[in-house]
Amino acid sequence: MAADKDPFSQLLKHFPKGHVLFHEGDEGEEMYILRAGKVAIKKRVPHGEVTLAVLEKGDFFGEMAILERMPRSASAEMVEDGDLVVIGSDVFGDMIKNTPEIAVRMLRKYSIRLRETTRQIEQMSFGGGTVTGVSEAQEPPTRPPGRSVQAEAIAFFVSKPTGNVFPVFKSDSLLGRYDSVTGMSPEVDLSNEDQSRNISRRHARLVLKDGKPYIAEEIGTMNGTFLNGQKLATGVLTPIKDGDELTLCRLSLTFRVSAK
Repeated sequence: MAADKDPFSQLLKHFPKGHVLFHEGDEGEEMYILRAGKVAIKKRVPHGEVTLAVLEKGDFFGEMAILERMPRSASAEMVEDGDLVVIGSDVFGDMIKNTPEIAVRMLRKYSIRLRETTRQIEQMSFGGGTVTGVSEAQEPPTRPPGRSVQAEAIAFFVSKPTGNVFPVFKSDSLLGRYDSVTGMSPEVDLSNEDQSRNISRRHARLVLKDGKPYIAEEIGTMNGTFLNGQKLATGVLTPIKDGDELTLCRLSLTFRVSAK
């Protein structure tokens, strides 16, 4: 029954490790959403080939071929056996209409790219140098070092499965997973708690408003957010108090307010 509710179930395909989904320069009319496994995005350079990013469950790629009708700007190869939703141009429009969170995630992706390009242009204008966009050869982004504790945390999330503690330092803090494509890391990074990659990159947001904490599910979240068993409405700030249980997909966290 669950498979019948999945709008992508008929588009799901399995690919073995080493399979090349497409080569740089190929014509393409398909985009992909990763359901399982990993995919390396590679770019040709004079001395060979470099890996720009390694994508994981929940990531999507290849959409530019549909949007712009241009040749592939990079190659995509399976790093391990995996399952992908393969979406052709004939169903792309219907997918956007029926699954608006995909459109939201695309907008976020291009917004981040635009901000990064703008930052690089500003650096070039004021300090000289070269703009290094995603189309150029570059090393894949590395995970940033752990946050230095510069101030007392205003709250904590405690993982119920592992007991790991995640301090909250900002009055507006994102909960989710590290994004290897953009290099963006949420304030509460739950990547190591979510080996199945069920939590969205931007899953929920904790906001301190008038001295009181609120939680809201982010637009584009795929697998649900629950407060004490009750599903949260997307984008709606809901009060959260000390001892409440917040569940992101299957990961349960206990919310704790720091003692004053």
